[in-house]
Amino acid sequence: MNQLRASDGLIFPTSFTGTYPFRDLTRYGCMKGLLFCLALFIVFPSFGQNDFQDRLADSAYTLTRQKVIYDPAYYRIDYPNGDVPPGKGVCTDVVIRAYRKLGIDLQKEVHEDMKANFDRYPKSWGLKRTDTNIDHRRVPNLMTFFRRKGTVKPISSYPGDYSPGDIVCWNLGGGITHIGLVSKKRSADGRRPLIIHNIGAGQVAEDMLFSYKIIGHYAYQK
Repeated sequence: MNQLRASDGLIFPTSFTGTYPFRDLTRYGCMKGLLFCLALFIVFPSFGQNDFQDRLADSAYTLTRQKVIYDPAYYRIDYPNGDVPPGKGVCTDVVIRAYRKLGIDLQKEVHEDMKANFDRYPKSWGLKRTDTNIDHRRVPNLMTFFRRKGTVKPISSYPGDYSPGDIVCWNLGGGITHIGLVSKKRSADGRRPLIIHNIGAGQVAEDMLFSYKIIGHYAYQK
């Protein structure tokens, strides 16, 4: 009985000296399989990220059901998982609270990165050390953190570039910055995603994506 050996994915008798008509097809099939596996390797992480982004958008939207008064006051809060009093907050608190519902504490994440890389963060407030009460509640600090730890996405005027769960930052003018999350809800004409934010009227979903100059566009998943 002939011995067998593995070759090109098939088993061939060792005594056979002819040409197997399907050998080239087998090689072709192996190449197709390799390319397919490579495609899955590239695509599957995006599936996971999209699932997280969807859950983040859902998490943010639940915040619109809570009555919150815009309050930019400085509060001393717990660390980690600290939050300002219920019913109060600013734009950054929308993002912080949405992430916290998914088990990600931006207060802790920003503090740890800022403490280890203090020189990489803005010095706009004259601080010489970190402050867990306020650092994560400042838009420029969050922008720095998302640039360092997240994915920087294109800034464009095309609504399709902004996916649910994306983080968007704006320049309101006069040195004032703003931040919000892209929702699954659409504008009345269906052309733009609504933004979940707090610019003064509480935690709401509004059609304001292109109302101000966009200065940052990110995705972040720990």
